[in-house]
Amino acid sequence: MNRARILIVDDELIMRESLAGWLLRDGHEVQTASSGEEALDKIKEIRFDILLVDIKMEGMSGLDVLKRVKDDDPDVAIVMITAFGAISTAIEAIKNGAFDYLLKPFDPQELGVLIEKIQESQAQAIENLYLREQYKERTRFESLIGQSPVMQKIFDLIQNVAPTNSTVLITGETGTGKGLAAKAIHSNSPRCHGPFVIVNCGAIPEHLMESELFGHQKGAFTDAKFTKKGRLEMAHGGTLFLDEIGEISMRMQIDLLRVLEDRIFYRVGGTQPMEADFRVIAATNRDLHEAIKDGIFREDLYYRLNVFSFKMPSLGERKEDIPLLAEHFLHRFSNETNKQIDNISREAMDEMMLYEWPGNIRELENAIERAVVVSKKRKILPEDLPIFRPEDICVSSDNTLAGIEKAHITRVLHENDWNISKTAKELGIDRSTLYSKIRRYKIVQRDL
Repeated sequence: MNRARILIVDDELIMRESLAGWLLRDGHEVQTASSGEEALDKIKEIRFDILLVDIKMEGMSGLDVLKRVKDDDPDVAIVMITAFGAISTAIEAIKNGAFDYLLKPFDPQELGVLIEKIQESQAQAIENLYLREQYKERTRFESLIGQSPVMQKIFDLIQNVAPTNSTVLITGETGTGKGLAAKAIHSNSPRCHGPFVIVNCGAIPEHLMESELFGHQKGAFTDAKFTKKGRLEMAHGGTLFLDEIGEISMRMQIDLLRVLEDRIFYRVGGTQPMEADFRVIAATNRDLHEAIKDGIFREDLYYRLNVFSFKMPSLGERKEDIPLLAEHFLHRFSNETNKQIDNISREAMDEMMLYEWPGNIRELENAIERAVVVSKKRKILPEDLPIFRPEDICVSSDNTLAGIEKAHITRVLHENDWNISKTAKELGIDRSTLYSKIRRYKIVQRDL
């Protein structure tokens, strides 16, 4: 059982001392307050996981404390302490958000069981929150799939590093499965039963990143109506996955470096240092060496992250995995769409094997999904695939695959008036990959 931060609120000294003694022996961090007013003052400075509150106290009652605390921090678990004659009041407290109540007199074992129950409930709530977020944000990959030699090496690396607590940096192009590799490391680690918390550094605006990572106190800024846990705190006992770490601002790089060095941080607007035990896995499609040379990524943060690193191969480097991946996606999307599509024709598979797949596995996944949707037969045919053939694109004297790809990219760019974001989305690649191809093929606006 992890250590909990507990506040005991009771106007009887002997009750405070007895409860504190039992909880300290169980390894928890404990503070006490002799009144509701004193408790609220402490809560302004320290975020507690659990409150044990006597219902009947001089001055502010336990019910008043419950309402005030829940208004500020709905996630705090509050247990009401009451005598037998006030059970009805305790039941009212539960209706107002209390986790449970304890009847006086009670023994240490009963208290210990209740604390464990609360911790299990809080851990499950955090895990459920992030399962919901992952369901919304994740790609449809369920697991890493591959039988090619290069993927076998990746599996070996994951197996070697997963049991350790080392920080891992995963590099590679967009769509190669870096997030899946991170989840595989977590799932095969001693932290597998803890939360897997994702921070998409490229998707969170800079002005919100500090609050997302570190959390905030109520009133820290205009919209801070409640005290909120940050991703670092939520990752306690599990893994913090920093996706697109190359996009984080220089200011946040400094703050993150400090956290990685000592695992201590402050909520926005808070004065109490917070601690969290988590493993860090980071991923990026950027060349961080170049970013360091350009002065946009800190060298000391790079070395802190790069304790153990590996590069996820592009789909072009593992083409022998295309049939396996394609069949996997075919079965999934056939089930999702309730369409009975049995296989992929030889001709369609040949086209997939010849194509470069600049968007990697993500582009292959999207292609199979589209093929399943449009297919009118029980097998996928070449015309079902959104793969670019000479007759589908602008006329070009260059019939090589590179020439065909250049012509198609040029056409889509012109159709979208050179809107890079929109074009990249249509092509199933990211902006940096599109810019790279524009430079490689020397595409200019007067082409086509």
